[in-house]
Amino acid sequence: MIEISPQARRPDMPVSRRGLETLLAMALDVLGLTGKTLSLRLVSDREMEALNRAYLGLPGPTNVLSFPLGDPDQPDYLGDMAISLDTVAREAFLYGQEPRQHFIRMLCHGLLHLAGLDHGPEMFDLTDQAVAAVARS
Repeated sequence: MIEISPQARRPDMPVSRRGLETLLAMALDVLGLTGKTLSLRLVSDREMEALNRAYLGLPGPTNVLSFPLGDPDQPDYLGDMAISLDTVAREAFLYGQEPRQHFIRMLCHGLLHLAGLDHGPEMFDLTDQAVAAVARS
């Protein structure tokens, strides 16, 4: 399921439902997660701040939050993920990246968290490889 919050819509972020479905399918394939499903919600910084505070007890927004399910009764359902388009757009500007490429990075990063990876060299290498593969297409 993909949901784009009305408050998250930004003209500088190249995200449409159809484009997002395509990016998500490509990212899942590249990461070896073909056939897996998830709930993805694109939110504003305000919404992300509320999620960050409620679930992690942290102040302020972040770029992506992933909530792995890990339910043996639903092995193909990875879990839930939220991406703040406000934060992604701000970071893209700060890092001198194209917004689409940084969005793909956060999408892949979040998917790897849903697949059970934590921050570290393996995750960062897999994220870089996935971003390169998805961005080429």
